Amino acid sequence: MKAVVYKKPFEVAVEDVPDPKILHPNDAIVRITSSCICGSDLHMYEGRTAAESGIVFGHENMGVIEEVGSAVKRRKVGDRVVMPFNVACGFCKNCLGGFTGFCITVNPGFAGGAYGYVSMGPWVGGQAEYMQVPFVDFNALHLPDGTENEADFALLADIFPTGYHGSELAGVKPGESVSVFGAGPVGLMAAYSSVIRGAAEVYSVDHVKERLDKAASIGAIPINYDEGDPVEQIKSMRNGKGTDKGIDAVGYQATSAGSSAAGGEQDEVPNIVLNQLIEVVEPTGSLGIPGLYVPSDPGGVNEGAKKGALSINFGKLFEKGLKLGTGQCNVKQYNAQLRDLIIAGKAEPSFVVSHDVPLKDAAEAYKKFDRREDGYTKVILHP
Repeated sequence: MKAVVYKKPFEVAVEDVPDPKILHPNDAIVRITSSCICGSDLHMYEGRTAAESGIVFGHENMGVIEEVGSAVKRRKVGDRVVMPFNVACGFCKNCLGGFTGFCITVNPGFAGGAYGYVSMGPWVGGQAEYMQVPFVDFNALHLPDGTENEADFALLADIFPTGYHGSELAGVKPGESVSVFGAGPVGLMAAYSSVIRGAAEVYSVDHVKERLDKAASIGAIPINYDEGDPVEQIKSMRNGKGTDKGIDAVGYQATSAGSSAAGGEQDEVPNIVLNQLIEVVEPTGSLGIPGLYVPSDPGGVNEGAKKGALSINFGKLFEKGLKLGTGQCNVKQYNAQLRDLIIAGKAEPSFVVSHDVPLKDAAEAYKKFDRREDGYTKVILHP
């Protein structure tokens, strides 16, 4: 089958790879209909992880079940499904507690597994024609038959639940104000989720015009940090006050004002967003941090950053009595409810999607998405 294969930094190719097989009675084979390129994929694409040549990318996957193992009970051939990026067993201590992003079964020696991602287990990615799904009864969310809401449902694999997770970590409540740093796909979903949860004011901080325009389209207030300190911009709009809550949807590749937006050309300041959030959130408020931070970054700007050791103003955090929540999203905590919002017409996350691209054109799509060219804000690949 054809799949997107990592070759070296800034290079992927669509190549022939072995077809997936049923390896365990709980497995299924899914024919992929949509697989998104994620900002997290760009960390590998840019050589900022330990990913080795040959890995098949793709952790945001949906499609139709083609084959099931002998022990599969709930899912059947022909079911339309979307898979959380978390690969999980459903029966370990963490899964039973709802922390499916930290399963201790599927990736021995580490808490957490994912499709097509470095250090996240043996699970082959879904930017391909077919994919093996382990523990399919647990890992596949059933969707209505047909092709309706394809782009909306595809986002249930990761970014819609992850954005919602950011608002949950921050404890966003009706009537509150929220600063969301980052208006990439996850940042836009965090802003959108804050709106869904009833936030009165949502500030969206970025410096890419297309992203800020999309934020404005859902009622968020765009803040361009190239035009001045975003903390001061927000406070000037709020009579000197900050916001009730804050969300970091940027992570360790945060950049300074005036930086290029293109991957590999950015002026990185990995701790800047964390410290800006500490400054902008009002005392006793909360920070949600779904943005990715890693314990090892080969391309880190200094020795601390290379080890994931960042300097933050913990004294100010303590003085203000701020709470914070971190960690990757446990998709299954949210995906069924968010699916039902889509079905009911109460949520349409696909506003973030800018391009639907054939799988064969994935290499060019990666290049443009990484460079933020031609309005590429979110890409869905279709085999």
